[in-house]
Amino acid sequence: EVNLVEFGGGSVQAGGSLRLSCAASGYFYGTFLMAWFRQVPGKEREGVAAIDSNGSTLYSDSVKGRFTISKENAKNTLYLQMNSLTPEDTAMYYCAADRVGPLRTSSDFQYWGQGTQVTVTS
Repeated sequence: EVNLVEFGGGSVQAGGSLRLSCAASGYFYGTFLMAWFRQVPGKEREGVAAIDSNGSTLYSDSVKGRFTISKENAKNTLYLQMNSLTPEDTAMYYCAADRVGPLRTSSDFQYWGQGTQVTVTS
């Protein structure tokens, strides 16, 4: 089993920044593909960013240039640095991991965290 726990959500004014963290434990390895997703009530879950074992990254068009995904293998921790936030970034943010598969932001990941809320006020 793999456990994922997100940290760092909160409320911020538009134009501000937040950094989310995701701590992985259990049968987790640095070779896993990891990603951040977000979801607003009533809408589909959106893949925001992903990173593979080689450090290659993929971003959705909506966050490209503003968000940065990274990981620290020694700490089994995934990060999402979010800059220039807008009210449209308000959502529940989820960390996800998968043992296999190509770099992607589709939602077919095996392991999920419980989410952390990000609220951006205008």
